[in-house]
Amino acid sequence: MLATLLVWCPDRAGLVAEVAQFLFVHGGNIVDAEQHTDSERGVFFQRVVFELDGFDLSRAEIPGAIEALAQSMGFDHALHFSDERPRMAIFMSREPHCTYDLLARWRVGELAADIPLVVSNHPDHADVAEHFGVEFVHLPVTPDTKLAQEKVALDLLAEHDVDVVVLARYMQILSPHFVERYQNRIINIHHSFLPAFVGARPYHQAHERGVKIVGVTAHYVTEDLDAGPILAQDVVDVSHRDTVEDLVRKGRDLEKVVLARAVRAHLEHRVLVYENKTVVFS
Repeated sequence: MLATLLVWCPDRAGLVAEVAQFLFVHGGNIVDAEQHTDSERGVFFQRVVFELDGFDLSRAEIPGAIEALAQSMGFDHALHFSDERPRMAIFMSREPHCTYDLLARWRVGELAADIPLVVSNHPDHADVAEHFGVEFVHLPVTPDTKLAQEKVALDLLAEHDVDVVVLARYMQILSPHFVERYQNRIINIHHSFLPAFVGARPYHQAHERGVKIVGVTAHYVTEDLDAGPILAQDVVDVSHRDTVEDLVRKGRDLEKVVLARAVRAHLEHRVLVYENKTVVFS
């Protein structure tokens, strides 16, 4: 079994050595380590993966020992064990491609999570979830029912012990209350290369501007629409010959890949958020 330690704090000399020394003293074997320093802000970030076989502390003792180290060194941290599988819910609307792609990747073992629930404001694609043996819940949303349905959704997430929510082309804006409940745990795929072409119909906006690339962005959801910390992005070439439909088709392929990349990074504890940015370890 493996453990993953994430560390962030003001930068100073010796941080890497002290973490490594702690693991060495207790018999830990580091199998992956990566660090980054934001020199402009003077902030240090680190991700260390180590084996528990041969570690001289029991699993129950490890969190307390690392907390003591963190207090002595002045860093914030998060600790995860490889047998802990996050529980993930998918929210979708009428377009099924991202949901189908995530469920297919999950089925073949690419995503280390449990997916108990798919929620949609349209009934169109219940068969997609059912094909993979995942519960599908239809929660229609109107301006008058939006907050009430959000409460139902939050109750469902609590009932299923959901850790992370993925908006797989879910075409509804979540309330600040919903976002606060899952801070840095709601991943959205936006069909533009943010911060360009925010809001609705970005492919139409891109076509009107005659751009030569279109892109997509996976980001954490915040109260500021389409402005959350970015997890992954990619672009594809387009030309004057491409129609809006061509841009949509090319973008749809990217949406699946970029969303899956972002979700995998989150599930593998490779992301640290600071201010409105992310460090995404490889």
